[in-house]
Amino acid sequence: MILKLDLQLFSEKTEKPTPKKRRDAREEGQILQSKEINTVVILFSCFIGLKVFGGFMSEQLKKFMIDIFSEINNTDVFLNYNNLMINFLKILTVFIIVSAPILAVAFLSSLIINYFQVGFLFTNKTLKIKLNRLNPIEGFKKIFSKRALMELVKSVLKLWLVGYVTINYGKDQIARIVELSSMEPIESFINFSNLLYGFIIRILSVLFVLAIMDYIFQWRQHEKNLMMSKQEIKEEYKQTEGDPFIKGKIKERQRRMAMSRMMQDIPKADVIITNPTHYAIAIKYDKDKFLAPYILGKGVDLIAENIKKIAKENMIPIVENKPLARAIYDSIDIGDIITEDLYEAVAEVLAYVYSLKDEN
Repeated sequence: MILKLDLQLFSEKTEKPTPKKRRDAREEGQILQSKEINTVVILFSCFIGLKVFGGFMSEQLKKFMIDIFSEINNTDVFLNYNNLMINFLKILTVFIIVSAPILAVAFLSSLIINYFQVGFLFTNKTLKIKLNRLNPIEGFKKIFSKRALMELVKSVLKLWLVGYVTINYGKDQIARIVELSSMEPIESFINFSNLLYGFIIRILSVLFVLAIMDYIFQWRQHEKNLMMSKQEIKEEYKQTEGDPFIKGKIKERQRRMAMSRMMQDIPKADVIITNPTHYAIAIKYDKDKFLAPYILGKGVDLIAENIKKIAKENMIPIVENKPLARAIYDSIDIGDIITEDLYEAVAEVLAYVYSLKDEN
């Protein structure tokens, strides 16, 4: 029972996603993005576009209406087949000219907000056919999922808030709306535009609040979907760094090979400096190879005993110097030369060894 519970905890997604998990999810098209933010930014941009380019757009429409109404007076000419085609092209041209600024603003704003939310991302993995999408059971699960419920609540809330703002704004401005019918056309149009702008600002404010709420929800859902179990983290580590067991075996084998090479070099040593029981350092001086003596091998305990054993078999002098043996072992690696602070001590040992050889 305890084992079952432990395994269950090990499979629960309680860990934060790793950088690799985030990268893989992004490549799969699983990104943090709020469509409500996109909608609000695009609508707001179009609203600003209307304020900026409204004069140009109305001027173009005004010219077009004057031209059209001046031609309508002559019905026969206006309804002529060739003139109909020309007028159709005129209408199409005016439509393009008038709508181009707003379409350009909407396009640029959508690019900018998508870049800020997602960054630059190109992937075709979202286009791949996944058979599980055809599974009706999975389809029903998505329909009645928490995300689907949240989308329904969000739509209802949006509809209710927009309706509430519309009704209240209409009640507050009912007197001004009634007065529009008694005004001159230009004055009526200006006042209507002001009323419309006020209405749009209120609607955008509501949508902005909803967009912020939606972004927070999408962020929480995104982070929750990326959560990993301890087993997933372990498997990812194996894939990226390699199996720890295999890596341990490789390191162990490398250590054994390095130890074997070191032991083969011990007979070449000039002297073995010992602790005497715990440390053994094999030192060699070859002026053709290095300017200073260097370490052929070193070890503690059992390895130190093996070094001393090989030294005795090859009649290599063994000198006891506890501080020097410990200092060399702690500060110098195998194959490196003696550091300057230890020159004098090592030189004394080598001089002693060479004097023994001269006596013999």
